[in-house]
Amino acid sequence: MNASLLKRERIHISDNSFAEVVVWAVPHPLPGSAHSYKYRLAYIVNEVCVLRYDNEAGKGDHRHAGEGQTPYAFSTLDALMDDFWNDVTRL
Repeated sequence: MNASLLKRERIHISDNSFAEVVVWAVPHPLPGSAHSYKYRLAYIVNEVCVLRYDNEAGKGDHRHAGEGQTPYAFSTLDALMDDFWNDVTRL
């Protein structure tokens, strides 16, 4: 698979929290997804991941919040980023 890294950054939010954003363009959709991106957006507080959006192969697009996991309706990268940051703000 020839993937291209589009974005990789760690964003400092506070003394005890940060967000990590990683997005790849992939030549074909991962099993379970209908788009050509592989992504992992995580919000870490006190060294614990409290929020994560990702699309691991076979599971498709989904969102982890605390112990729960729910499907995520991916539409665009911009909407994904907006949804993630809105959740971070709420938390």
